[in-house]
Amino acid sequence: MKDVSEAFTDKKALITYICAGDPKIDATEAIVEALIRGGTDLIELGLPFSDPIADGPTIQAATQRALKEGMNPDLFFKLAKKLPGDVPYAVMTYYNLIFHRGIERFVRDCKESGISGIIVPDLPPEEAGELHETSMRYGVHSIHFIAPTTRRERIERITRDASGFIYLVARLGVTGAREDLKEETRSLIERVKTPIPKAVGFGISTPAQVREVIRSGADGAIVGSAIVEIIAKNKDNIRRTCEEVERFTRRLKEGITG
Repeated sequence: MKDVSEAFTDKKALITYICAGDPKIDATEAIVEALIRGGTDLIELGLPFSDPIADGPTIQAATQRALKEGMNPDLFFKLAKKLPGDVPYAVMTYYNLIFHRGIERFVRDCKESGISGIIVPDLPPEEAGELHETSMRYGVHSIHFIAPTTRRERIERITRDASGFIYLVARLGVTGAREDLKEETRSLIERVKTPIPKAVGFGISTPAQVREVIRSGADGAIVGSAIVEIIAKNKDNIRRTCEEVERFTRRLKEGITG
């Protein structure tokens, strides 16, 4: 199992997101391999939940496709064990699924299936103590969010407990591709002072935006909806899906290295 922190070792990181089981459960491994060939440094695997409140319409649709295919936590961890070990993985999901499975069981399943980070958009850091402590015992990172509206005192608390990387929210609202990068994003990158890597997500969708957040001081850029859109567009042709995902990932990677 690769640790999520390895994605940032001596370099800036491209982090990509897909929803496990979208468009078909048996297609996820091929899409992951395409992302790796394209140069991704870390993959966020979405564990679909029926009420993904932090996600916009693109990822909501992916969630529904995956759930329709039968994706659930048992299948998710079984699938994760089969994925290539070339890059680290983090799971992105909602607390209801973690609570229902049991915190210790969920974290142990992450560890045993090669997942080294847990991202939970609907779990405030103030209420994440048990998940954080359990994750630390198993050597899995509990990754927290900081938004443009987060106050200085709260930023200090979050960075004090952070591990793996900190997820900086580029803008308020749900996930989804955007055309511009707001000044508040650049300001947020500057405001968060920590030795823990800072990765920017929510609305990052083009190589130019990736390049901009990296030049603004971020340690990583997170791209999700733009990749999920490619999968949706080609959902009936997995070969074409993988070709386009790999090609697009290469372009994103140029935003990191260029």
